[in-house]
Amino acid sequence: MDGLNGPKGETEQELDEKYPNRPRNHHPTLPFHDLFLDLFNPLNENKKRPAGSTVARRKLGPHGGQQTLSPQELRRDIIQRFISKWRNEVGDDIYPAFRLIIPEKDRDRAMYGLKEKTIGKLLVKIMKIDKNSEDGFNLLNWKLPGQSMASRMAGDFAGRCYEVISKRPMRTEVGNMTVQEVNEKLDLLAAANKEDEQLPILEDFYRKMNPEELLWLIRIILRQMKVGATERTFFEIWHPDAETLFSISSSLRRVCWELYNPNVRLEDEETGVTLMQCFQPQLAQFQMHSFQRMIEKMRLSPEDPSFWIEEKMDGERMQLHMMSDDSITGGKRFKFWSRKAKDYTYLYGNGFYDENGALTRHLKDAFADGVQNIILDGEMITWDPEQDAPVPFGTLKTAALSEQRNPFSATGQRPLFRAFDILYLNDKALTRYTLRDRRKALEASIKPVHRRFEIHTYEVGYSAAHIEPQLRKVVAEASEGLVLKNPDSPYRLNERHDDWMKVKPEYMTEFGESLDCVVIGGYYGSGKRGGALATFLCGLRVDEAQIRQGANPMKCYSFCKVGGGFTAADYANVRHHTDSKWKDWDPKKPPTEFIELAGGDAQYERPDVWIRPDESVVLCVKASSVTPSDQFRLGLTVRFPRFKRLRMDKTWESALSIQEFMDLKSNAEREQKEKEFKIDNSRKRKPKRTTKKPLTIAGYDENKKAEFDVSDQIFTSKSDSLVVMTDALEPEKKSKLELEKLIKANGGKIYQTNTAASNTICIAERRTVKVASIQKAAKENIVRPSWLLDCIKQNEADLGLPDLLLPLEPRHMYFTVKGQEQEISSNVDQYSDSYVRDTTTKELTKLLASMPAISNLSASRISKIEDQMQSRHEQEGTFHDLPGWLFKNQVLYFSQSRSSSDSKVSSSRLASNIARFAGASLVSKPDDKRVTHIILDKDSRSADVSALRSSISKRVGAGRIPHIVTVEWINESWKAKTLLDEEQLLKGVHFEFRKVCIDAFYRSHISVS
Repeated sequence: MDGLNGPKGETEQELDEKYPNRPRNHHPTLPFHDLFLDLFNPLNENKKRPAGSTVARRKLGPHGGQQTLSPQELRRDIIQRFISKWRNEVGDDIYPAFRLIIPEKDRDRAMYGLKEKTIGKLLVKIMKIDKNSEDGFNLLNWKLPGQSMASRMAGDFAGRCYEVISKRPMRTEVGNMTVQEVNEKLDLLAAANKEDEQLPILEDFYRKMNPEELLWLIRIILRQMKVGATERTFFEIWHPDAETLFSISSSLRRVCWELYNPNVRLEDEETGVTLMQCFQPQLAQFQMHSFQRMIEKMRLSPEDPSFWIEEKMDGERMQLHMMSDDSITGGKRFKFWSRKAKDYTYLYGNGFYDENGALTRHLKDAFADGVQNIILDGEMITWDPEQDAPVPFGTLKTAALSEQRNPFSATGQRPLFRAFDILYLNDKALTRYTLRDRRKALEASIKPVHRRFEIHTYEVGYSAAHIEPQLRKVVAEASEGLVLKNPDSPYRLNERHDDWMKVKPEYMTEFGESLDCVVIGGYYGSGKRGGALATFLCGLRVDEAQIRQGANPMKCYSFCKVGGGFTAADYANVRHHTDSKWKDWDPKKPPTEFIELAGGDAQYERPDVWIRPDESVVLCVKASSVTPSDQFRLGLTVRFPRFKRLRMDKTWESALSIQEFMDLKSNAEREQKEKEFKIDNSRKRKPKRTTKKPLTIAGYDENKKAEFDVSDQIFTSKSDSLVVMTDALEPEKKSKLELEKLIKANGGKIYQTNTAASNTICIAERRTVKVASIQKAAKENIVRPSWLLDCIKQNEADLGLPDLLLPLEPRHMYFTVKGQEQEISSNVDQYSDSYVRDTTTKELTKLLASMPAISNLSASRISKIEDQMQSRHEQEGTFHDLPGWLFKNQVLYFSQSRSSSDSKVSSSRLASNIARFAGASLVSKPDDKRVTHIILDKDSRSADVSALRSSISKRVGAGRIPHIVTVEWINESWKAKTLLDEEQLLKGVHFEFRKVCIDAFYRSHISVS
């Protein structure tokens, strides 16, 4: 290596001790520009060649000549030539080059903490350009097409930087920085913690590199190379065992330093997992197939066709290594790594007595006697002891840090490791054993620690019918999904295989209708979709009611955004039919004649461009379910919408209208309980081996937004921004980070200071320096976090409110500006009962206890109040839906047949209890003159009815004749919340019984007459 220090700051002596046989380069590393001139640019050009094409290329070696290569062969040839050049001109240590060629696999260099927005800001400072100028705007708004430059670079941040830097370069020719020098600078950049420290390093790169070098440098920093070749291809060409070693070690350095000679192969014992060495775990395959097809693809044993169904946990994939080590207190050493090979030992602990260990200090009795070393595969999740339930993804690190501070707290959230596989036990690798055998070893090796360290459970399935109930169960519990596993399968390192298949609720077609919606707007994409419309805003036509009120018949309400399911051909087809018809959206002059968005002047989900419906196209959209949303004008939208096909057979006039959609929704809700989950595979695509790392904003993962049990868009008011200043203490404990996540998940804007935006709402519940300064200034209210939680809870309970934000109440206020107390107090009554918010049982109990007792509430006064209510009910029809008023003024006699079974007696008892609760009076004799209804069961015999008829006939001149009904009249009236017609209800009773009852009824009337 050229430098004095290696990766992670290790000295040459330390590296020599760790890798005594590592290769040595006999010459300095190649110039940095050789990477893109000989490798990146040729690979990019080759990526553009159509499949099936060929190209002539001069052969390597002394004999020369020409050879015809396909794009796949040419790709390998380009990489092979570069590797040969490196070996010849530099040496066998290719690690410095591979760190820049496949930077996303380099675990030895820390993350830079730089995203596109930050790099754009730093470049604006370095080049000293105005952020409001054309170039400044283009750098900071890189997804949009440039104001005057070609739009081919839109969505490609590095390409956009290249265009701006090219106008003001410090060098026009390539620089002379070597690969090693670039690595050393990047190590410094990764170590810098603040923008002020990163600025001079980037400025040095700017002085020493030309625009094209900087373009590739930025791609390396962002770890977004996309050169048309994966790490598998590079590994395979470097050494036949390189991919295997990376799978079991996750170490790019080890691959380069141990496998530098292609003729020296790994021994069998070197190809398995190694204790205290991170490996690449097996991943679950995603299949867009029916449940039956999934089972078939697992290729289960005909002798035992069972499979396992596990809940897919919402946490972080984690591997745990434990080994005996007498040098550490307690004799056991631990290591923890995530799926991305990030070392989390500092968080969860390296031993039983690690004071910073959020987990290991609780594991002293977690392993069976005789377990000397072990490797477990599992999931680290956050557990809330108070709720006795897992917490949604994103709170794990906060919970672990809290556990470090309060390790034995009985109430705080904590990390919980759920093991579902074992790969190594007492010096023996278990990956080649079946999952069934590995499970037996797992259960024999672990002694679970309640809510700290547990074995993940599973259900056994035998057919497709066993999957649906489990999926419905996890959907009801807001879980992430299921994983189906073949119990006779080995563990496959760094593979997605049909032995493990994941099923997520969002892949299901619970809302079974296809929706034909008209496109009314578009949004520009990024990456390979940069500069082109990648997502479309779809709308529903206004119906006759709006047209009669003066609406333009062509007007559409915003309904949903669709960006998934499109192929390149689909995008081309949409472009072909809408070319030159798009117009830029002007927020000051929105096209309200044609398009109506939600939010009024706020213009929620405002598109970049819009199109008239009569010039647009109709898309067939499929979705999983309908959900309320204030982000779209209809007040409803669909979850997980995806494109199915372009409906060129339909015009905008035949697209879905608002009323037609509401009819579809009603039908779907009516059929929902009867429907089965079915996987929508009509547009299935081959699963990709790698997935793009989700973009994280302020600790919140946008791609996981739907996993929060919230309504998504509560805090979207453009005039209000939120500043969370402290944790929440009441009614439940939540950290500042958790509160910010909830706000972000519900559409809110978050700032860290109350001066960052106008009209900020400060959230705090305890006195800190910042809170005290705001109180002293006395210019802003300080609201308790309970207001946020109340808003979310109320929105879940009542999504029909036009204004989703609750008004502030005195209980919400930590500090109130003078002069606003009366306004806030007006939102509750004299007993502090909210006029808008639903009151909890606890609050209601406290509220009732605070009310003064009525001293003169005598029995006569109670009777008078009841009479007043009865009079009002008769005159105005009020109180009819009160459960305690339903059978008011009804006097019932329950007649029990002597032949009635126990179940019938129980049914009558239940009906009598319902009647009494609902205000009825019960009597013990049928000849009581107050009786309004005689209640029979269906087992009543003719003799029983005759006896009743005889008793009723004696009531000549006694006034009203009682109705004879069954217990079903009470039950059905209770369900309907109204007194049902007695004779109509008898139509559903068995003919013989009806005959007896009707005969008794009419004979009673004749007798009275």
